[in-house]
Amino acid sequence: MDLLRFATAGSVDDGKSTLIGRLLLDSKAIFEDQLEAVEATSEAKGYDYTDLALLTDGLRSEREQGITIDVAYRYFATPNRKFIIADTPGHVQYTRNMVTGASTADLGLVLVDARQGLTEQSRRHAVILSLLRVPHLVLAVNKMDLVDYDQAVYDAIYAEFTSFATKLNIPDLEVIPISALQGDNVVERSTNMGWYSGPTLMHHLEHVHVASDRDLVDARFPVQYVIRPKSDDFHDYRGYAGRIAGGVLKPGDEVVVLPSGMTSTIEAIDVFNTEIAEAFPPMSVTLRLADDVDVSRGDMIARVNNAPTPSQDIDAMICWMTNEPLRPRQKLAIKHTTRTGRALVKDVQYRLDVNTLHRDQESKELGLNEIGRVQLRTTVPLLCDPYSKNRTTGSFILIDEATGVTVGAGMING
Repeated sequence: MDLLRFATAGSVDDGKSTLIGRLLLDSKAIFEDQLEAVEATSEAKGYDYTDLALLTDGLRSEREQGITIDVAYRYFATPNRKFIIADTPGHVQYTRNMVTGASTADLGLVLVDARQGLTEQSRRHAVILSLLRVPHLVLAVNKMDLVDYDQAVYDAIYAEFTSFATKLNIPDLEVIPISALQGDNVVERSTNMGWYSGPTLMHHLEHVHVASDRDLVDARFPVQYVIRPKSDDFHDYRGYAGRIAGGVLKPGDEVVVLPSGMTSTIEAIDVFNTEIAEAFPPMSVTLRLADDVDVSRGDMIARVNNAPTPSQDIDAMICWMTNEPLRPRQKLAIKHTTRTGRALVKDVQYRLDVNTLHRDQESKELGLNEIGRVQLRTTVPLLCDPYSKNRTTGSFILIDEATGVTVGAGMING
C-alpha cells in the first residue's frame, strides 16, 4: 500500500482538528477507550456535543484555549492507502510550525469557514503551500451546516479561491463542501448537498495520484551511514546506507561519488538481509559498490552523466523561525540532506508579503515567521538541485551554532 502525507492548514477556528477527528472516527481508526475519553472530557467541559478536536489537540494549553499550537501527527489506514496527517496551527505566530508540518506533505488541505469565506490566513497558508511545492491542494469549505448547505455560499468561495490560485503554483486543486462536525462529505456522501457531484474528502484522499510527483529521472542518493559489520559472517562487507532522494537505481548502474568525482558501478542493493533488483524514492536502502572508493557520510551517489553541480553560493527562499532577525553577515550552521557545514548570509534580496505576494526590496532583514529571498555562501559545496525539481535535495535548514536550535528552513531557487 502506498502512503499519503497530508497537512491541514487554514485560519483559526476553521475546524482543522475537528475534521481530522471526524476522519479518524468515521474511518474506524480510533479505539473505543479513546472515544470514551473524548466524550467524558467534552461532557466535563459542558459542551453540547463530542469535541472531536480533542483527538489531536493533546497539550493542556491547546485544550484550555481551544486552539492548535504544535503540529500533531496522526496515523491511520484504510484498505486502499496509509495516511500520515500533520494537524498544523492556524495562528500567524505559529506559521513556522505550519511550514514544518507541510514541508514533507504530498497534499495540503486548506479549510475555510463557510460563514467567514477566505481570510488573510487562508490565503497565507495557500501561498506557503505553493512555495513549499506541495503538488496537490484541497480547499475544504467547512461548516456548511451553519449556512443551511447553501450552494451560493460554496460557489462564491469557489470562484474567489480559484481566481486567487491562478497567481500561485498549484498543479492540482479540488474544492469540496463539508461539515466536519456533522460528517457531511467527509467519509460519507452528504444527503444535504445534492447539488454537489464531486468526490467526498476521503474518496479524494484515497485516490489522488502521488507516485508521479517524485523525481524518478535524476538519481540522487545522499549517504547517511557507512556499514562495516566486522563480523565473521561479513568480513569484507562495505555498504552505504541512506534514503533515495530521486531516480531509480539498479545493480550494474554506473555511478559517480560526489564531491570526489570517483566513479564505480552498483554491485548490489540491500534491504535488511535481502538483495533487491531496483530502488526508488523514498526507499531506505544500502548500496554496495564494485570498487573500493572513498565514500563517507555527506557524500552523494548519482549517475555519471546526470549529477548535481556542487555549489557554495546558494540562492534560496527562507522561512525564518526565531525571534532574533536574520541579517546580512550572520553566520549559521547549515544542514543539507546528510551534509553539514557553515553558512554566511551574503544578502537579503527581499521580504515576501505572503498575503499580497509583494516583494519588499527595502527590507534587509527577516523577522519571526517571515519569508524572503536570501543569498548564502557556504564553507562546503552543497550537492543540490532546485527545490522545484527535487524537494529533498533542494531544501536545507539553518541552525544557531550556539544553541543548536533550528532557526530557518530554505528552498533553493533554480
